[in-house]
Amino acid sequence: MAQKEKISVIRELTYNLKVGEVMNRKVITIGPDNLIIDLRNILRDNRISGTPVVEKDKLIGIISIEDLIKSLADCEMDATISEKMSQKIEVLYKDEPLIHAINKFDKFGYGRFPVIERGNEKLVGIITKQDIVHGLLRRLEDMYQEKEIHRWYESRILFEDIIADRVSIVLEYEIIGDDFEHAGEAASSLKKTLTHFGIHPHTVRRVAIAIYEAEMNIVIFTKGGKIIANIQPAQIEIEAIDSGPGIPDIEQAMQPGFSTAPERIRELGFGAGMGLPNIKKCADIMNIKSEIGKGTELKIIINLN
Repeated sequence: MAQKEKISVIRELTYNLKVGEVMNRKVITIGPDNLIIDLRNILRDNRISGTPVVEKDKLIGIISIEDLIKSLADCEMDATISEKMSQKIEVLYKDEPLIHAINKFDKFGYGRFPVIERGNEKLVGIITKQDIVHGLLRRLEDMYQEKEIHRWYESRILFEDIIADRVSIVLEYEIIGDDFEHAGEAASSLKKTLTHFGIHPHTVRRVAIAIYEAEMNIVIFTKGGKIIANIQPAQIEIEAIDSGPGIPDIEQAMQPGFSTAPERIRELGFGAGMGLPNIKKCADIMNIKSEIGKGTELKIIINLN
């Protein structure tokens, strides 16, 4: 017996999602009485290669950059859109499954399809291959987050089962300067641990980003240091301590894009000057102490609620 084809999640989604769920509702249109020169301006200003022709909300044609080029070659820039548009229109209905749209893109090779409403034939949107990709990615992200939340509800047992006046768990990570091979491992390890502890996924992401940026600062600018995470029922305190050269001007270092990373580091793709600003975005409280020639102590607090 022939082996059955494995159905991927993406393929399943193309049957579940409707065209109306991923289409672009903001449609640039043109009227039949407009001139070809108007079309040129619309395509140029909106950076599109074609547009539906609409009269009283009804789709009556479509005109593209190919029609514009032909009119330009024939010196017919004063012709009306109705004279040059194509009236043979392939459309999609907004209640059709997305797989129908994909099949039509494969069959006709067009860049876009107008989307109309069944019954009144009113133009309600336009769909491109890019809209399909974005729509599928959004749905996949929603599904992933739903699973994250489900896992969190199943695993949030860390502090609920502990009876004590004060509870904290301290995790410490040694960071070696200039060790790009292992850079990011502390952030990855802490992320896994917090997930195992049942910390909410949104908080885990904030902690992981902050730790990663702090870790990279130690790797890039110092000979080494350590990161300490103190996990408590209401918050996580994180300290990043190094004995590096120190920060001459903390206010300037907090500016997005400001960096003192040497060219060698930039060539590796690091040192974009977003480390401290990104940490600040993730933290509820952030403090930095730095002394030239002695090092830097960064402390942030992220609330768990």
